[in-house]
Amino acid sequence: MNKSILFIALFVVPVCWSQTANRVITKQGQVSFFSHTSVEDIEAVNNQVLSVIDFSTSEMAVSILMRAFVFKKALMQEHFNESYIESDIYPKSTFEGKIMDFDPSLPDNQTKLVKGTINIHGVSKELDIKTKIENVQGTIVLSGTFDLRVADFKIKIPPIVAGNISKTIEVSFRFEYQPYEN
Repeated sequence: MNKSILFIALFVVPVCWSQTANRVITKQGQVSFFSHTSVEDIEAVNNQVLSVIDFSTSEMAVSILMRAFVFKKALMQEHFNESYIESDIYPKSTFEGKIMDFDPSLPDNQTKLVKGTINIHGVSKELDIKTKIENVQGTIVLSGTFDLRVADFKIKIPPIVAGNISKTIEVSFRFEYQPYEN
């Protein structure tokens, strides 16, 4: 299953990589989101996120299978996939961007801005993400948190449950990259 996800994601994510590119990849990156309201907290985690970085251009791509988000309550997961995200119609979310002023050869931690485009629910939006980049014994680790507005992605929330879902969702990510081998 993981090999088919990798195969699909590498050919679906529309980022062109040169043959001599110095690339790293993670097949099990983590993306989570959190929604807080006075009525209910909603949280989900996805540990099957694919991401690739090309060090020669500082470009990165992320592909997220929406059905891979796991919730504490099965009913929340069902509503997320069927009613809100419509995973059958929009099975994945993507991000394509560039790490600004990134030097992968530095052994120290760096905080950099990643500028790019996120696509969720068939809607693309420009995004700037403050990202912590660590070099942990030769492994590049990217992590950070950013907010997304539900309304920006044309996700319809029925009025009866609108008070249960925050208008702004906090998204967190952590990717541990390994060398990419053809």
